[in-house]
Amino acid sequence: TKQRSQSPDEVEAKEKDERTVTVNPSHMGKAFKVMNELRSKRLLCDVVIVAEAVEMEAHRVVLAACSPYFCAMFTGDMTESKAKKIEIKDVDGQTLSKLIDYIYTAEIEVTEENVQVLLPAASLLQLMDVRQNCCDFLQSQLHPTNCLGIRAFADVHTCTELLQQANAYAEQHFPEVMLGEEFLSLTLDQVCSLISSDKLTVSSEEKVFEAVISWINYEKESRLEHMAKLMEHVRLPLLPRDYLVQTVEEEALIKNNNTCKDFLIEAMKYHLLPLDQRQLIKNPRTKPRTPVSLPKVMIVVGGQAPKAIRSVECYDFEEDRWEQVAELPSRRCRAGVVFMAGNVYAVGGFNGSLRVRTVDVYDGVKDQWTSIASMQERRSTLGAAVLNELLYAVGGFDGSTGLASVEAYSYKTNEWFFVAPMNTRRSSVGVGVVEGKLYAVGGYDGASRQCLSTVEQYNPATNEWTYVADMSTRRSGAGVGVLSGQLYATGSVQAPVMKKRQRLRGVSRLLVWKQVADMNMCRRNAGVCAVNGLLYVVGGDDGSCNLASVEYYNPVTDKWTLLPTNMSTGRSYAGNKMSSLLMLCSHLELSYL
Repeated sequence: TKQRSQSPDEVEAKEKDERTVTVNPSHMGKAFKVMNELRSKRLLCDVVIVAEAVEMEAHRVVLAACSPYFCAMFTGDMTESKAKKIEIKDVDGQTLSKLIDYIYTAEIEVTEENVQVLLPAASLLQLMDVRQNCCDFLQSQLHPTNCLGIRAFADVHTCTELLQQANAYAEQHFPEVMLGEEFLSLTLDQVCSLISSDKLTVSSEEKVFEAVISWINYEKESRLEHMAKLMEHVRLPLLPRDYLVQTVEEEALIKNNNTCKDFLIEAMKYHLLPLDQRQLIKNPRTKPRTPVSLPKVMIVVGGQAPKAIRSVECYDFEEDRWEQVAELPSRRCRAGVVFMAGNVYAVGGFNGSLRVRTVDVYDGVKDQWTSIASMQERRSTLGAAVLNELLYAVGGFDGSTGLASVEAYSYKTNEWFFVAPMNTRRSSVGVGVVEGKLYAVGGYDGASRQCLSTVEQYNPATNEWTYVADMSTRRSGAGVGVLSGQLYATGSVQAPVMKKRQRLRGVSRLLVWKQVADMNMCRRNAGVCAVNGLLYVVGGDDGSCNLASVEYYNPVTDKWTLLPTNMSTGRSYAGNKMSSLLMLCSHLELSYL
């Protein structure tokens, strides 16, 4: 059979198919390693880079290959293209040395100490990978105390993505940001820009009003004239009527400013209108804020079911789903649980046989628990809350007696220290923070064998506890939470002189205590937290069994609603906190008997 002859193109294609291309992935790395060794031995170097009297020998071709800045310098018409020694201005010698090392090794360490000089130097040399690494590092360091500074730094150096991230972080963490020195040092325009944002995440407009007053008072003499311009961006009509009358109207900065008084009158008129007429008003100050909704979860830590357990589960509000996350290192119930500096803290408690001093911290990003410094005293059924970046452990039971002592923890130093003790021993005490004060609510004194109706207030500025208005009911094992600047005590036990205990469904509110709507179920030893203007009460026991249900309170409608999905485990004596994938969170913890 006669075979068809192949065309030249077919022959070439066949030859290509038969060829084998070998790629050595380590070739480039080895080549740069050799070039770096040559540089260290000053071999074949053809240029000396100078910065602040620091001289670095290098190879033109290597610098040009990795840095568009050097490439333009060495291949253009500039005098530096032929010069043996070239001085680089506006970069310190140590930083430039690190960047030239990076060009040869592809390795650089970004730290808190060098990032502010490294990023602009990398931008100058157009080393975009290093610049991005610096931005990523700063993004990972965002905190309420530094986010405004990072935002300003990003703006100066045109780091657009970092600028957006820092600004969003400041909006999402505004209640913490407004307490810091960075906020108080902002310019008028910067404050107006921040507080006018629809994306500002605040549980209540009270925080915005408080922020304005704080900013003015920081440099009162020079800032007083800006009061009206700032109040224009505070949405006073959205504040509770009681707050408008008792706080806003009584503020001297408002009383002495006619424009501000007009804003207050506008807000009061808004409250007098029927609901349907309010909705017709198109006014920036009556428009509810619409913060970016982070994927929030509610974390429920340990508890009793019926013995102390290690289980931790979280509830995804968007998905209406409970999921198990990393278990506690050891069994724990009757603990205090708080959110602080991006992490959830489980403090003290009972492990099934002993009251403990230990503290475990949950990292939601890594989904793992680690142990930190232990408290100085063993405490179960304690109250725990965060105030001014300190974690307070209040009262509790050490296994033999109720405690009046209070200790505080600094995450910056990983140390516990005692502060002034309460006037009364309190185990099963509920705690909450309102307007910079720590409140200890009810509890069990252990001495007179009575549940308590008394409430004490701690002032960190004076390190003193003072009694404030009593509740109308004795409560021990109450869940305590803060919502829109109001302190709530939910459920608990009422037991004068330890007679037969009566489970309570009532909920009280401070500072003038009054009853609000009853919960759907009787609950004692439940967890409490607040998010998005709602108060959540988790689990607890009803006197016969541990509860897996969760219900929330809406102060606008004065109604309680059960979540559609229960926890996988009925539990009491558990701690719970609101959190999110970015660990955006607040709130307080309850205590129990």
